[in-house]
Amino acid sequence: MNPRKTPSRPDADRPSTFYAEPPRARRPRSLVGEIVESLAARIRDGQLQPGDKLPTEAEIMTRFDVSRTVVRESLSKLQASGLVETRHGIGTFVLPPQEPGNFRIMAEDFATVADVISVLELRISLETEAAGLAAQRRTPENLTALENALHAFQDSIEHDSDAVPPDFQFHMEVARATGNRHFADLMTYLGTMIIPRTRVNTAHNAPEGRLNYLRRVHGEHESIYNAISNQDAEAARAAMRTHLSNSRERLRRGSNVHTIQPADAQPTQSPQPDQGPGHHQRSTQSYDN
Repeated sequence: MNPRKTPSRPDADRPSTFYAEPPRARRPRSLVGEIVESLAARIRDGQLQPGDKLPTEAEIMTRFDVSRTVVRESLSKLQASGLVETRHGIGTFVLPPQEPGNFRIMAEDFATVADVISVLELRISLETEAAGLAAQRRTPENLTALENALHAFQDSIEHDSDAVPPDFQFHMEVARATGNRHFADLMTYLGTMIIPRTRVNTAHNAPEGRLNYLRRVHGEHESIYNAISNQDAEAARAAMRTHLSNSRERLRRGSNVHTIQPADAQPTQSPQPDQGPGHHQRSTQSYDN
């Protein structure tokens, strides 16, 4: 059984011991820190065990005499620590202990626009080099797979789809074309949630409209494909970097998250390598992928 789907134990809804002790006098520390420390201590000492449901927001508000905003920030910190997970509409549950040293990117790590941007920054470094390696090592079979992903993307956007599956497939095929299985393994691990459109509805909110927006994304994919087909490693790196950087800049400009710094550069035009058969040169300024 997937440990992240561990159901509540039969006695998870038993009367909570959360109120077993009287409210304590307020201490000179942050309210969020006090709540986090209290709940984390109960998890560590076994009073709250994996699968147990945490007290409701209202219960925590009453217990600590704090606002709902403070409670939600406290729960967010517990999630970030890997101690709990929130299942929307159900509640917040204690997670099994994490194995030390494991790298993970979970759905909770895409909770805000800033989170999506953070993953894009990781992708820029990884996929830029992957595109360069793909240009150097691609086989005829790799090119066919990339072409199929491009065609599937085109078909999807013409049929009122967000085109997320073929979008991810294109990036997966670039990873496979590197000939280095670790790139493909990492893409498989990350899955379609790395595509910003699964978290932020950028396509439908784009000023130019969904169809034109996704056509621009398709044009960027074509630029990457053409560079790989021509075995131009530097052009492939440049096209991939522009593709992902444009997505990051659009998210930055559309975000009100205070921790995000203003964009320091305008989106750039992708370099246009020699176009392959059947591929059309088009403007490639876009903001998502």
